[in-house]
Amino acid sequence: MGKTLGYVGVALMGTLLLYGCSGPEEEVAQHQPHSVAEERASEPEPPAQQVEPLNVMISTAAFLRPDRRLMVEGETNLPNDAQLQVVVEREISRVRWQERTRVVNGKFEAGPLGSGSGLPDGNYLVTVQLGEAAVQPESVQARIGTQGEYLAGELISQSRHGLGQVATYSRRFLVGSEPRRTRDQVDVIEDK
Repeated sequence: MGKTLGYVGVALMGTLLLYGCSGPEEEVAQHQPHSVAEERASEPEPPAQQVEPLNVMISTAAFLRPDRRLMVEGETNLPNDAQLQVVVEREISRVRWQERTRVVNGKFEAGPLGSGSGLPDGNYLVTVQLGEAAVQPESVQARIGTQGEYLAGELISQSRHGLGQVATYSRRFLVGSEPRRTRDQVDVIEDK
């Protein structure tokens, strides 16, 4: 037992001496990253790319088809493939018709909108909305931001669901064969 205790003591002393004699070179070597992933993780982040705000512009035109259903055409500076929701609402009854569409070369269209028997005369509100960035294609998100943070202008507001910024455009139309007296800013769409 004495010899075994002696060997353990010598081994323990040798380990302590080796540990105590290790220099700063060995400590540095122990703290170096051991893989490419660890090396990349230790590099500083590149500065975020600056994206210029997009001052959103949308314009629309509407016309009645022979069946008195409404077609909506528009132009915008939103990126290609941006997903839009077009809603036509009859103001007196709040009846709505809607369609999803997308931007192609700065243009979009929706319709025909309205009941099968056609739109009755009256005031209508056409609304075009760019939905939350989360539902947009990646190419659109790259331009508008993942929360719509790069959108700017008077058409921009916070999403009702707290998912970032959205763009909303509205325009009133009066459908009928004879212009009615109104003090509101509306466009008259007559039967052709």
